[in-house]
Amino acid sequence: MAGGDPAGLTPDGRMTLVEHLYELRSRLARSMLAIAVAVVVVFILWEPVFEFLKAPYCATGSGEKAGCDLVSIQVFDQFKVRLRVAFIGGIVASSPVWLYQIGAFITPALHRKERRYAAAFLAASLVLFAVGAAFAYLTISRGLDFLLSVGGDGITTLVGVQSYLSFVTLCLLAFGVAFEFPVVVLFLHFVGVLSADRMRAARRGTVVGLFAFSALITPSQDPITFVAMAGPLCLLYELCILIARVRERRSRKRSRLQQAELDDDTPSVLDAAPSPLPAAASWRDDERSRL
Repeated sequence: MAGGDPAGLTPDGRMTLVEHLYELRSRLARSMLAIAVAVVVVFILWEPVFEFLKAPYCATGSGEKAGCDLVSIQVFDQFKVRLRVAFIGGIVASSPVWLYQIGAFITPALHRKERRYAAAFLAASLVLFAVGAAFAYLTISRGLDFLLSVGGDGITTLVGVQSYLSFVTLCLLAFGVAFEFPVVVLFLHFVGVLSADRMRAARRGTVVGLFAFSALITPSQDPITFVAMAGPLCLLYELCILIARVRERRSRKRSRLQQAELDDDTPSVLDAAPSPLPAAASWRDDERSRL
């Protein structure tokens, strides 16, 4: 039943479709309530959050000239800004609650090993998203300074508060999503799609693709920002290769130990992977030697 009540389970521990829908409704209601409470709190105490978001602009030369003030043109701009800041801060502040509700709804359908992998991947995704957003926050001021000064001293730019918040939000989201790339690579490795050798062989193409992807996804399109994104992604890809090599080495060692523990009457484990084909020249030499 709703909330995962054991009384709603069938004798074999399963739930009916209606009970799953009740469970989903309960999880969604709790998540929306947590988000709503967090949004109201941030809306009331929004000034520290806004100052935190405005700090990269204040660190630029244009921000220092303007006294760290952003421009509001329309009548409802300030209300919209406050509401947007409250919404962003509320989602971030309530993320532990609604992420837990998502996990609590999904994980009962998984096996014990799958739950362990799901928890590890979820934790890694959260950490990498936070690292990406933090990295974006530290690099926004440099990219913004380049964009506001590329035209020279003869141009004075009045930065609107709406456009600035949109720029900062897109940068944080772009970096956070881009830093999920290692999670995807390691997931493909765990399911057997990518091996360490394949990842090493595709290193050059991957590096070029990461730079091209970073140039397209960064909102500012300036070289400083997309290089700041592509560089850490390349390092994380190298880390994925290292993790894959260590995991494959441990797997081979574990397989040899298990094989050594077998007695003489136990059949050995056969490797079903196809053998590599010989080169064309060596194949012809073998045929000639046989003839």
